Amino acid sequence: MRYVWALLGFVCLGLALVGVILPLLPTVPFLLLAAFFFARSSERMHNWLLSHPKLGPPIEDWQTRGAINPAAKRIATISIGLVFAISLILGLRPLVLGIQAVVLSCVLLFIWTRPNW
Repeated sequence: MRYVWALLGFVCLGLALVGVILPLLPTVPFLLLAAFFFARSSERMHNWLLSHPKLGPPIEDWQTRGAINPAAKRIATISIGLVFAISLILGLRPLVLGIQAVVLSCVLLFIWTRPNW
């Protein structure tokens, strides 16, 4: 089972690294998942991830205080706005837009009600 957890950890870490480049792919949730999976499979990888100078602090912020960096909140808000704008430009059906608006609003509400660092 450790190999499955490790594989999932590497997949999530890869997706997080892609998310650093692509603004619409969330980085921190995948980092949190990678930390979760590595904690169950590889102490070495888990320690490496938590001690990494760029990847570790968001994980620690979340684990210790449930906090999200204000810059990350702004980037997430802009990304969500862009996704919704693209949906509007593409002329998606009103039902789809309504569902998307409700879900994205809930995501934004969650993000902005988390404490800052």
